[in-house]
Amino acid sequence: MPAFNQSARRGYALISPPFIYSLIMLAAPLALVVLLSLWSQNYLELDRTVKIDNYIEAATEPLYQLLLVRSLMISGIVTIITVILAYPIAYYVAMFGGKAKSLLLLLITIPFWTSYLIRIFLWKVILGYNGVINGSLLGMGVIEEPLTFILYNANAVVLTLAHAWAPFAILPIYVSLTKIDKSFLEAARDLGDNAFWRFVRVTLPLSMPGVIAATLIVFIPTVGDYVTPKLLGGTDGLMIANMIQVQFGKANNAPLGSALAIISMVTVGIISISFVLLSRKLSKSKS
Repeated sequence: MPAFNQSARRGYALISPPFIYSLIMLAAPLALVVLLSLWSQNYLELDRTVKIDNYIEAATEPLYQLLLVRSLMISGIVTIITVILAYPIAYYVAMFGGKAKSLLLLLITIPFWTSYLIRIFLWKVILGYNGVINGSLLGMGVIEEPLTFILYNANAVVLTLAHAWAPFAILPIYVSLTKIDKSFLEAARDLGDNAFWRFVRVTLPLSMPGVIAATLIVFIPTVGDYVTPKLLGGTDGLMIANMIQVQFGKANNAPLGSALAIISMVTVGIISISFVLLSRKLSKSKS
């Protein structure tokens, strides 16, 4: 019994610092945001009377509904495009990388070497009215006037976010692929499966944890992105995070901004949990 108590104390001593850190840096600010969302702003004064008026306004205002739906749609499209494009890259590095795996992984992480803001401005230069794409197409005679639909709209936001979050999708899929036991592939080949069916029946199902992780890693943060929509989205590419930023800034209505943030967080949480549960259900039914 004393040995158990001693080991328990050691365990508590090890877990206490990160637990306390999580409470101070994560749980406490979130609790304050929830509390702030239940108050109201009267010009320069903060009314601390607890009520749900902010949530009613956030849920019934058409503009807020439009921005939330648009955010979910843009993030969903970005996630689908990113994961689909990331899988072949991760598959090649994991299965055929050989001695060059380390170099290939280094090349994949090169975007991390530059600031996210710099990458956004580079895409603005590429997609601009007088940018690289329009200049090249005009020089080749493909178009007579610069294209206007590639910047300051949802298309530019999707393209930029997909590029920015590609490494975050490639790496978890790569890790999942490297953990596949090669004996399963050999057994499938011995049973007569060709390369296509080995991929469909063995590789893809066993790599689904990486695909699910990549999906969540890309989807959850992109819903809350506000820098890319602000710089590249124009009026048609603004997302819910931009409205939250406006409420905390120019509108001077932090309680309403907090309510919008909580609603967005809960919505994303429900979608993410539903996706994980559905993926598990599908994997169990196939097995």
